[in-house]
Amino acid sequence: MASSIVNVPCNFQAIKGLDCHNYVGLKPSTNSKFSCVKTAIRVRPQHLFVVRASEKHDGPIQKMGLSDAECEAAVVAGNVPEAPPVPPKPAAPAGTPVVPSFPLSRRPRRNRSSPVLRAAFQETHLSPANFVYPLFIHEGEEDTPIGAMPGCYRLGWRHGLVEEVAKARDVGVNSIVLFPKVPDALKSPTGVESYNDNGLVPRAIRLLKDKYPDLVIYTDVALDPYSSDGHDGIVREDGVIMNDETVYQLCKQAVSQARAGADVISPSDMMDGRVGAIRQALDAEGFQHVSIMSYTAKYASSFYGPFREALDSNPRFGDKKTYQMNPANYREALVETHEDESEGADILLVKPGLPYLDIIRLLRDNSSLPIAAYQVSGEYSMIKAGGVLKMIDEERVMMESLMCLRRAGADIILTYFALQAGRTLCGEKR
Repeated sequence: MASSIVNVPCNFQAIKGLDCHNYVGLKPSTNSKFSCVKTAIRVRPQHLFVVRASEKHDGPIQKMGLSDAECEAAVVAGNVPEAPPVPPKPAAPAGTPVVPSFPLSRRPRRNRSSPVLRAAFQETHLSPANFVYPLFIHEGEEDTPIGAMPGCYRLGWRHGLVEEVAKARDVGVNSIVLFPKVPDALKSPTGVESYNDNGLVPRAIRLLKDKYPDLVIYTDVALDPYSSDGHDGIVREDGVIMNDETVYQLCKQAVSQARAGADVISPSDMMDGRVGAIRQALDAEGFQHVSIMSYTAKYASSFYGPFREALDSNPRFGDKKTYQMNPANYREALVETHEDESEGADILLVKPGLPYLDIIRLLRDNSSLPIAAYQVSGEYSMIKAGGVLKMIDEERVMMESLMCLRRAGADIILTYFALQAGRTLCGEKR
């Protein structure tokens, strides 16, 4: 089939002082006389038929009834079906400079150019299975709001706790960790209530295991919720936190929790040697199957304030700097890591989370054990407060912060956002 060419003569006088060819969208005045070469407009030949995948049809696209051989013969004869044309190059805004392409052999943006490519090359992924949901419990029947932690409650262990666990399981969060608000009358200098087999935590474990046998329950091992002094260990009269005597109590607490059905014992006290002692105590009682998640690098942080309000467990005097780590220290985390590994820890935890991403990465690079990160109450409350004040997009910041913890090397994340983030990941609306 023949093509025809139409010649269009034209005249144009260049505008002085402005090179229109170097900028997009700048047109010369229409009043100027102009001249240019003849323009050739090529008329395309007609084809056998045109394929338009984007056209709307009332029903299925009708086939032409040709065999494969007939289709191939048509193509060989030059009757190639016409597909949609190549889309025109999107226009740049007026005033954009026209520059030669940089001679780059590598353009990383190519792998970020579409949602499909970004998803295909995403290195870090977040799932509800990565979350452990911290839950506060108390002896009452009603759920009591925690002022410093919007959306969090002291849950009644018989009703509210079971309901909250059910909500979490509905979005794929099947791991929890329990923190008790112990009545003041049961607190003592040596924390004997911590290993009461009929105490609040063992009762809650038995209740949850009866209702949800496959639920993974982490428990906190430390004396501060049970101590009249508010410290993680036994306090001598001169204010010194006694290490070995405290570890003796912690071993009894761990065995009591394992006996109730706990899956993972989590010593958060930061006493020296407690992981090995707890491992021996559990094994001696036949709980070889129970894991230990050690709070390996727990820093003496100011981010714990809302948590201590939730459990009313503030120290009655002093601080916790003689047993929790100095926030200024980095290498010391390796010392704790090596000790906990050698003593039999199954999981290593860093607390707090987001301000200590470097420590999470340090442990990840130096241990083959699973790494946990605790996004603590202060981190949670700051994001919540920023969201309430409309200073940030709460949901986006929440998800970004969790992704950052995963990217740094955390396999699991203890987070008060577990339920909310689980719903987001499942596509539910808040």
